[in-house]
Amino acid sequence: MKILSVEHVSKSFGNKKILDDVSFSLNAGECLGIVGRSGCGKSTMVKIIARLLEADNGQIILDGEDITHKKNLREIYKKMQMIFQMPEDSFNPRQTLGWSIGEPLRNHHFNNIDDKIKNLLIEVGLTAEFFKKYPHEVSGGECQRAAIARAIALSPRLLICDEATSALDVTVQSQIIKLLKRLCTKKNIACLFITHDLALLPQIANKVIIMHGGKIVEEGATNDVINNSKSEFTKELMSADFFNMLEYHS
Repeated sequence: MKILSVEHVSKSFGNKKILDDVSFSLNAGECLGIVGRSGCGKSTMVKIIARLLEADNGQIILDGEDITHKKNLREIYKKMQMIFQMPEDSFNPRQTLGWSIGEPLRNHHFNNIDDKIKNLLIEVGLTAEFFKKYPHEVSGGECQRAAIARAIALSPRLLICDEATSALDVTVQSQIIKLLKRLCTKKNIACLFITHDLALLPQIANKVIIMHGGKIVEEGATNDVINNSKSEFTKELMSADFFNMLEYHS
């Protein structure tokens, strides 16, 4: 089942075109990696999908609904959640992790919220004791697990992971990626995984698109793109990531 369709999306800031006729789609249970260097347009694409920016042209279809210019975002954000690069910055430092994880549940008037929060903590590999901990009391990896717990609290159809592992060390990165892959497979969640690091993709992404200069320059199954790159830009990325990829696959 198709969860996300991005159709001919363009965006400019002044005279500078940031996105140029970008189209792709994502099915339930799939993970799509979006890769490109800084300035390629991937962050702008994410903001448009998340309705933080307006597209100049094109459409965003989420779970069969055109959300391109939708104003009431409450139900959209029940279906779509984001996980950010710096998880501690997305938590209120004056509130416990349990309080923050429970915020979307309270906003949608769920019952038995404390029990649901503790079950979510366990599901992401933490313990119920983390309910009472504050963001500054836990490691970066533990904080990202708590952020994932909050993101899946409403059973979203789409997870957007925007450089969600780039602030973590290699060992913790691998653990978080395995957790995301397991949860998305188990819950049939579509995952959009934005990164600048090709080496991460074989661990999580079924397919990948490579962006450069606001355009998609290559797309396909992850292993096909990595092992049989067609565009010169992808080959350059592959060359830059060569030693990292050896490390991940050793």
